Amino acid sequence: MNATKRLYYDDSHLTNFQARVLAVTEIKDKGFAVTLDETAFYPMGGGQPSDTGTLECASGTARVVECVDAGEAGVQHVVEGELLQAGEEVTGRIDWSRRFEHIQQHTAQHILSQAFIKLYEAETHGFRIMKRWSEIDVRLDNPSDERIREAIEMANKIVWENRPIRVRHVSAEEAAHLPLRKTPTREGELRIVEIEGYDTNACGGTHARATGEIGMILVRSWERAKGMTRIEFVAGGRALKDYEAANETARRVAALFSVGRDEVEQASLRLIEEGKELARRLRALESTFADSEAETLTGQAMLGRDGLRIVARTFDYRDHEGLKQLAHKLIQRPRTIALLGSTDGDDAARLVFARSPDVSEDMNLLMREACQSLDGRGGGRPDMAQGGGQADSTTLTHILERIAGRFTAN
Repeated sequence: MNATKRLYYDDSHLTNFQARVLAVTEIKDKGFAVTLDETAFYPMGGGQPSDTGTLECASGTARVVECVDAGEAGVQHVVEGELLQAGEEVTGRIDWSRRFEHIQQHTAQHILSQAFIKLYEAETHGFRIMKRWSEIDVRLDNPSDERIREAIEMANKIVWENRPIRVRHVSAEEAAHLPLRKTPTREGELRIVEIEGYDTNACGGTHARATGEIGMILVRSWERAKGMTRIEFVAGGRALKDYEAANETARRVAALFSVGRDEVEQASLRLIEEGKELARRLRALESTFADSEAETLTGQAMLGRDGLRIVARTFDYRDHEGLKQLAHKLIQRPRTIALLGSTDGDDAARLVFARSPDVSEDMNLLMREACQSLDGRGGGRPDMAQGGGQADSTTLTHILERIAGRFTAN
C-alpha cells in the first residue's frame, strides 16, 4: 500500500489540501523531506518537473522546493524553512502558475503525440518539459517542415474544439480492451487519460479538464537526434511568451532594415547577397595586393642555411583565407618558407605555414608544435598546414621567430 494518497490523480486542478505529516527524513544533497498521508503535489516523473509550493502548520511555513516519488514509501516533499514534525497537521498550497504551465505542456504532448500517430504512425519515445519549452522524440521517417506543420495543425484543431478530457482508473484486464496509444509498462490498476474521441493513454501526470485550456501549440524547431525526430514545442502561456519574444526580435530587426516586419526575410536575403558580392570583390583586391605584399616580404625575408628564405610575420585581423592567399604567393618563389600568423582583439590566433616545392621541411609537424604553445589545434599537409589557438600579437611573434630561428642557425 502506498504511504501517500495522491490527490492529483483525481483532480489536477486541486491547489489546497489538508494532510498529516507521516515522517521527516534527511535526503543526501537535498536536505529534509516531508512525507504526508495524502498530497496534491506532483513529484517529478514522466518527463514532467515536480510541483512547488508551501506546507503550513501552526508553528510556521515550510517552502516545498521539489517533490520526489519514493514509490511505495510515498511522495517526499523536499522543504526549506520551518522543519515540520511527524504527526503535525498541515495545509498544502500548490504554486498554481507552475502547475498550470505543466498541465498545458503535458496535455499538449498527448495531443501532439497522437497527431503524429494518426498522420504518420510515428510513435513518441521521449518527452521532457524544460524551463522554456518542451521536447518530444518521435520515430518519424523523412521529417520535413510540411509534415510537422500538418501535425501541428491537427493538434491545434483538437485544442480549439475544446474536447473534454476524462481521467479514470481501470484494471489491467479492462485496459487490454482500450485503444491505448502506447502499451503500458506497469501492471495492476492503471490511470487512463482520455481526450474525447481522439486519444486514450495510461499516464500519471497532471492534465487539463478540456483541450481548450491549452490555448495553442507551436513548434519552435526540429532536428534529427539519435535516430529520432526531436521536436521542440511550446503550449499555452509559453506559446504566448515565445511569440512575444519572437515578434519583438522581428520588429527590432525590421527597424534595422527600415522595413516592415514581414519584409525582413527579403531584406536579409538582399543583405546576404550584397555581402557575398563584397566578399568576392575583397578577395580579388586581396589577391592583387598579395602579389605586391609578397614581393615586399620576400625582400625582407630572413636568409637561412642552404639558401632558404624565411618569411615570419604576424598580422592583425587577417583570417585563414587571407593568410593562405599570401602564403601561396610567397611559395611561388624558390627556397621559401612562409610562417604567417594573425591575431584579433580577443587574442584569437590563426596560423598558416607553407613551403615551396623545393623545400623538404614538414609544415604539418611545425604547425602541431606551434599549436601546443598556443593551447590550440592544427594540422595539414607537409607542404601547407593551418591551425589556431590563444595568443596576443607579441606572444605569436615570438613563437614564429623561434621556429624561424631553426632555419637560420648554423
